[in-house]
Amino acid sequence: MSQVLGTEYRNVLVAADGPATRITLNRPEKRNALSLELMGELTAALREASSQPGTRVIVLEGAGPAFSAGHDLSEMIGREDAFYRELFGVCTVMMETIHELPQPVIAKVHGVATAAGCQLVAACDLAIAAEGTRFATPGVKIGLFCSTPMVPVSRAVGRKRAMQLLLTGEPIDAATAVDWGLINRAVPAEDLEGAVLELGEAIARSSPSTIATGKRAFYAQVDRPEHDAYGHTQLVMVENALARDAQEGMSAFLQKRAPAWRGA
Repeated sequence: MSQVLGTEYRNVLVAADGPATRITLNRPEKRNALSLELMGELTAALREASSQPGTRVIVLEGAGPAFSAGHDLSEMIGREDAFYRELFGVCTVMMETIHELPQPVIAKVHGVATAAGCQLVAACDLAIAAEGTRFATPGVKIGLFCSTPMVPVSRAVGRKRAMQLLLTGEPIDAATAVDWGLINRAVPAEDLEGAVLELGEAIARSSPSTIATGKRAFYAQVDRPEHDAYGHTQLVMVENALARDAQEGMSAFLQKRAPAWRGA
């Protein structure tokens, strides 16, 4: 049974579900378009979910027929400079928050994930999609190039594939998204929930402090030159090796028993 957490939001639902906290984009009539209000709420919901003691992973999904169709274009016509600055600033904070949280964030994707919706998938730590899902950065077709979506998308799929998505605006299917590295797996729609649960449970079996250390280190090193990356990660491993959970995990392995994680 899912338990709704404390804060009420207009555009997202937040519920505890075992080791996972689920956040659902809840504008199905708008294909979960990322309005300014929704993005502010999603950032707050991510932080709320992360703060719950039982949260080991966060699952991000969309209500209705789509994951997210991107920014809400209806609020972007005829606005002043200040609005656009706020809109894309709030969007950037939302995307960066996903990487800053200690828990892994899994995108559970169906229908379509386009423009900033595709950006949101690319920004998540992991992603599983239903077969039949379509991914695209189609802004070029309406005169608004997907410049901020290209940041995580290009880091996920590489330059040439990102440029194909960005310059043509044409969608790719879920199987191609797996091949390109945008998502981890594509499964039949009826198996999507089970695949996400399986992934979340695999993560939840490990020490939460170790997971947090590893996630933080991954993003700190991934864009550094190799020598600098080693310089950073060897210091992380020294600190990690001294932690109680690492000592417990290594001892448990040698003693052939299950570890008792203490979260430190």
